[in-house]
Amino acid sequence: MQASYRQFCPVAMAAEILGTRWTIVLIRELVAGSTRFNDLRRGLPRMSPALLSRRLKELEIAGIVEKTAAAADRSSHEYRLTEAGRDLKAVIESIGIWGQRWVRTDLALDNLDPNLLMWDMRRNLKPSPLPSVRNVVEFHYTDLPSSQEYWWLIVEPDGEVDICSVDPGFEVELYVRTTLRTMTSIWMGFSTVATERKTECLVLEGDPGLAKNMQTWLGLSHFASEKKRI
Repeated sequence: MQASYRQFCPVAMAAEILGTRWTIVLIRELVAGSTRFNDLRRGLPRMSPALLSRRLKELEIAGIVEKTAAAADRSSHEYRLTEAGRDLKAVIESIGIWGQRWVRTDLALDNLDPNLLMWDMRRNLKPSPLPSVRNVVEFHYTDLPSSQEYWWLIVEPDGEVDICSVDPGFEVELYVRTTLRTMTSIWMGFSTVATERKTECLVLEGDPGLAKNMQTWLGLSHFASEKKRI
């Protein structure tokens, strides 16, 4: 933990707990519903496992997180927010809204990460507009190295969504060819599918229905509806 501010002010005391590196974005992942260590890592791909373990332990000590045995497998654990942790949801949302409104778009799009983007797209995807069969969408990010350029979103008939960075071997209904920057801009609400298709920065091939409704089923960032103030 960081050194104390030695102030009785509630803001200072809260900052001692929440102000350490990665803590706020870790709480963001917990608020978003991730409970398993590996799922938290997927939402925080640039955070080392050792630091993640340390921050979780610190949040336990602070009474924000509780560690429990997983219901499905008692040998593994889940991390869930306590009442104090759940009370931080409004704080996280307020920080996100401020960032969406006031952080310049070019700065936001300088921090690109295909792992995080695909994980967030998986989490926010809306299965209901899709046909009630398995739907596979292949993303080809033309600006990434060969080890990262292809990703697949798999939507099962029951609405379960998964991502793969290795070809799952299923028939693909929609092929998406674009750059990571363009796809991130769409997901963040800075641009739209229609706009990027017109400029041919986004090329869709395959099922015309999936292509037409992509803006709907994609499931944008929670903050995408917030308009820039700068």
